[in-house]
Amino acid sequence: MDYKTLSHPDGATIAYERQDGASPGVIFLHGLMSDRGGTKARTLAAHCAAKGYAYVRFDMFGHGDSSGRFEDGGIGRWTEDALAILDHVTEGPQILVGSSMGGWVTVRAAVARPNRIAGVLGIAPAPDFTEDQMWPGLSPAQRDKIMRDGVVEIPSDYNDGPYRISRHLIEDGRRHLVLRSAIPIACPVRLLHGQRDTAVPWERSVLLADKIAGKDVELHFIKDGDHRLSLPHELARICAMVDELVALSRRTAS
Repeated sequence: MDYKTLSHPDGATIAYERQDGASPGVIFLHGLMSDRGGTKARTLAAHCAAKGYAYVRFDMFGHGDSSGRFEDGGIGRWTEDALAILDHVTEGPQILVGSSMGGWVTVRAAVARPNRIAGVLGIAPAPDFTEDQMWPGLSPAQRDKIMRDGVVEIPSDYNDGPYRISRHLIEDGRRHLVLRSAIPIACPVRLLHGQRDTAVPWERSVLLADKIAGKDVELHFIKDGDHRLSLPHELARICAMVDELVALSRRTAS
């Protein structure tokens, strides 16, 4: 499918693909150094088409076909991208599906637009990862380098190349932490996490669930799942959870 672009006031562009369908719609938010063409995003595109759901997948600033350098992005900017897509590309209630870093952005977007969000699905969500995992995981030499040069490369188990972590990403993350207090999300929330995830420990989902203020929050674990959660049975579980959130939204609306 050919993609379209949405422009920010500063001239930056967000690449997105939209499939028309019934309400509530589904929006997929990718992870760090991923994009709208990943396995989960494409699987959900096919699933939503088969089910007749409206669906949008997009590339955040510095990712995929969107403009900008990855090193200049951060949780604040990526949340702005998500809200721009929500406000200008979609209509009516939406189910937000956030993978890894996209799970952090999803939480912030759901808080910012409570009247538009009918449900949240976090797939190995990584709220506050820059402060609680990435920064403590850097060696003193790496910390010195990122403060001096503005960027440091760290290896990744889940990407072909290293992550280029910027000082901006770390400092911006500190301004947008969500796990330090109660999170005012009232819609249904489902969290799915693999217990062999070496990038984002499954305990992070437990902490996130505890912080969400709403009562309809469920945790689901895949014992042998890693961070990708892209095996056939894992993808089927993601699609089933989207179906559940769509059904709950429609039941509430009727």
